[in-house]
Amino acid sequence: MPPPGKRRPGYDRKAQYGLFASYVIALAGAALGLLLLMISIADPTGFAALRSVAAEITRPVSSGLRTVVVGIGNLDEAVAAYINAGSQNAALLRQVEANRTRLIEAEAIRQENARLKRLLRLTESETGVVSAGHLISSTSSSAARLARLDIGRARGVQPGMPVRAPEGLVGRVLRAGPNSSDVLLLIDEGNVVPVRRTTDNIPGISSGRGDGTVEIRALNTERNPFKPGDILVTSGIGGIYRPNIPVAVVARLEGDRAVAFPLANPSRVELVLVQTPYRPAEAAREAAAREVEASNAGAE
Repeated sequence: MPPPGKRRPGYDRKAQYGLFASYVIALAGAALGLLLLMISIADPTGFAALRSVAAEITRPVSSGLRTVVVGIGNLDEAVAAYINAGSQNAALLRQVEANRTRLIEAEAIRQENARLKRLLRLTESETGVVSAGHLISSTSSSAARLARLDIGRARGVQPGMPVRAPEGLVGRVLRAGPNSSDVLLLIDEGNVVPVRRTTDNIPGISSGRGDGTVEIRALNTERNPFKPGDILVTSGIGGIYRPNIPVAVVARLEGDRAVAFPLANPSRVELVLVQTPYRPAEAAREAAAREVEASNAGAE
């Protein structure tokens, strides 16, 4: 077989040096291990000291390698947690939405209970109550400002009866059907209500403006005695509306009239009471009869 055309003596020497170095290192390691074995047998105390020195020297390297090993060991957990983070966040969002829905439902129930309690107290304190019902709709842009009541003649409701809420006066029944009624709201231009100021009993007349407010005019004075913040209640003059029902609060003055906002907003009122029309003579007789009963009870 002919010799190769080119020879690489440099490469062969590097391979020989590398092999020689590996032998030397192996022999040196074996000799060092044998030496340490002999020292541990002959002088255990000195071997323990050497081992402590070696541990102190190699401690930084060991700590670094330990951190790397632990990091590599936890890498799979970090990757799994990152992958699962999306699904966990979606589950948490669904739980937050469900809790928000429950909170809204609880708040609605709380408000409903508060309205029912106010209506119950009003029913217990008021006289001439015909029935209680719900305002189920109201007009906002028609010529007449009306609201629909879910009770009618079957529950004793008749045209002309006043309608009030715990917050104040709503209006009066305009038409009554078998199971529903139309209420002429306080803010309608055709609804005129005798009122008085609570602080000094100055009388006035409330009439709707058709825009969600009412205007108040004084009866006995030429100038406007009202001022913003005045609270007006029914006076009971002329019948229909019982006295001392909250009506409106004055917002601003316009010449000889005052503009006020109704205390019972039809868009926010739900539960209402229908009452019999107020008759001053009948009310006086009832009051006198109650006084007589009270005096007789006290005498007994």
